[in-house]
Amino acid sequence: MAFGLAIFCGAFLLFLVQPLMARYILPWFGGGPAVWTTCMLFFQVLLLGGYAYAHWSVQNLSVRRQVLVHLALLGVALFFLPIAPADHWKPVDGTAPMGRILGLLGACLGVPYLVLAATGPLMQAWFSRVQPGLSPYRLYALSNLGSLLALVSYPVLVEPVFSRRTQSLGWSAGLVVFAVCCAWCGLQVWRSNAPAAPETAANPDDAADAKVPWAHRGLWLVLPACGVVLLLAVTNRICQDIAVIPFLWVLPLGLYLLTFIISFDSPRWYWRPFWLPLAAAGVFGVVWMRSQGEGLDAGWMVGISVAAMFAGCMVCHGEVCRLRPPPAHLTGFYLALSGGGAIGGLFVALVAPLIYRHYHEFQMGFASVGWLILVVLLLDRGGWSWRKKPVLAGGVLILLTVGAIAATLALRRDARKEISDSVEVTRNFYGVLKITEDQPTNSIRHTVNLFHGSITHGKQYTAPERRRWPTTYYTGTSGVGLLLTHLRADQPRRVGVVGLGTGSLAVWGKAGDTFRFYEINPEVLRLARSRFTFLADALSKVEVVLGDARLSFEREPDQQFDILALDAFSGDAIPVHLLTREAFAIYGRHLKPDGVLAVHISNSYLNLEPILRRAAADCKLTCVLVKNPGTDDLFNDDGEDEIPEAYSSDWALLCRSSLNIPEIASVAATPAPISPKVELWTDDRSSLWPVMLFHSNSFLHRWQQR
Repeated sequence: MAFGLAIFCGAFLLFLVQPLMARYILPWFGGGPAVWTTCMLFFQVLLLGGYAYAHWSVQNLSVRRQVLVHLALLGVALFFLPIAPADHWKPVDGTAPMGRILGLLGACLGVPYLVLAATGPLMQAWFSRVQPGLSPYRLYALSNLGSLLALVSYPVLVEPVFSRRTQSLGWSAGLVVFAVCCAWCGLQVWRSNAPAAPETAANPDDAADAKVPWAHRGLWLVLPACGVVLLLAVTNRICQDIAVIPFLWVLPLGLYLLTFIISFDSPRWYWRPFWLPLAAAGVFGVVWMRSQGEGLDAGWMVGISVAAMFAGCMVCHGEVCRLRPPPAHLTGFYLALSGGGAIGGLFVALVAPLIYRHYHEFQMGFASVGWLILVVLLLDRGGWSWRKKPVLAGGVLILLTVGAIAATLALRRDARKEISDSVEVTRNFYGVLKITEDQPTNSIRHTVNLFHGSITHGKQYTAPERRRWPTTYYTGTSGVGLLLTHLRADQPRRVGVVGLGTGSLAVWGKAGDTFRFYEINPEVLRLARSRFTFLADALSKVEVVLGDARLSFEREPDQQFDILALDAFSGDAIPVHLLTREAFAIYGRHLKPDGVLAVHISNSYLNLEPILRRAAADCKLTCVLVKNPGTDDLFNDDGEDEIPEAYSSDWALLCRSSLNIPEIASVAATPAPISPKVELWTDDRSSLWPVMLFHSNSFLHRWQQR
């Protein structure tokens, strides 16, 4: 009981702290998918460090010294409590975010996480000493069950109910309980006189210690590495296409852990005739999904991606479980598994951005599954009828080879298609940016477009007489366009804009105005200046501040903006920290008493209107909604009538008093009733569940506005 409790508690804390720490630092680093990927890299490397420590301890120390050293490390870990990161870790700009995140996590969480990571293999080794003859591998399944419960409980129970500070204090209390459990286990081992490396013919896992083939050791690394690549690649994709929220981290990670639970609970759960075809079907399901392009409902996209990832990880971890060694090699086996996981994490976080211009590790990961299946079957000639039915086995291998080649070619074609129509593609910590050109027969319709992932973030006509046209969400019929046209148009104005994009809003500036843009991604600024001319052509003074907008506002003196436009929510991975009560208090400080806050809330997956209205009521602000249906055609049939293109857009205009602009009042939308489930967002609590739009109409709206 003591060992099961310690292992379960340690695994629960190990995975509960992952979304908790990411929740703390997401607002500081732009709220993009790469923040979670970097956190996962840190956790994978620390997991490897913990397993390495456990392996070294078991191999080099007597059991009593193991107990003393581990309890001493636990005592050191308690000095790091509570684990909440201090404000001095907040970045001052958008440069080198990955290094700062890793340093922050190491300083706040390094020692506690290292000790927790060592718990699984170390406690299993101690268990083998105290309970000779019993397999310790089922404790690994128990460990993963604890991890899974932690992940499931976070978005469902912990995040909606408890503040970040309460979460941090609760986790710290849990670490104290865990230390007590470890001391209990250590006392049992201290008193035990059982041999260190039990072997008994009664337990198949404890068969005579034989030399482990190097091919098996290689698969201990490669198979877990492939599983982590699938996990992180799928997580990056679905977070980029929806939002960076705990639920969309937990869904793939929870399924990933479930494959460990199934595989290590009992060998009978992993049956090749079922799981291998299912993994192959998953790969071809991904191929089909990718062939559908933008016409496929995103709910199906998420479902197919995570289902294929689950089947692929099940094969990787099921095969690893088949290759598990006797308990004498237990810690070395777990060290190899964690090493493979770290390799997969390093590949996605560090190598893939250098060798791929897009998230092509997604295609690479699924293609690798097919080839790994072939390798595993080739190396296991005695286990699946190679000798008994060589003709059948040969036929299966030929079929799998043809399937692997076909899937690889299809995924490679899809990866090339993602960037084939682009003038320029660039990838960094904040995501993938693409520059494309529309070249219709009529040259006056030629445009240059900026995409972040799959979302349009601005476009510009290249014809000299049209390149200062406002387009997409910023035309004269949009909420912000109407505001900039009519609010104090005869006076010099100071306008703040959160989110640069192509710099489209600069076209509304006139001589004497100042437009101050806040942008976290340096590549966006580079492309806005090199590929577009909105900033260069602006009649107003233009200022650009690099770094997270909210952190910049916190450091800056009052800006006295006439208008502050928040244009950071039309994409998919929305920065939630810009819509909290604390954020609106900061905006109020930077606005003039009669200034207007304009928030662009067009979004295909999230209904942000009730969030804005809750915030407006809390701040005692008037909220006016302007919903622009957009325009379909640029020109009439003869191509001479100039009609600026307008995307469908929703803008919320907030001010301290009534907004007395007739042109806006005439198109103001009637507010919809707010569900009582939608609560005011704060830095501690900001659940997206009540405002998520998982239905077909929302997705159709998304495709129509592209």
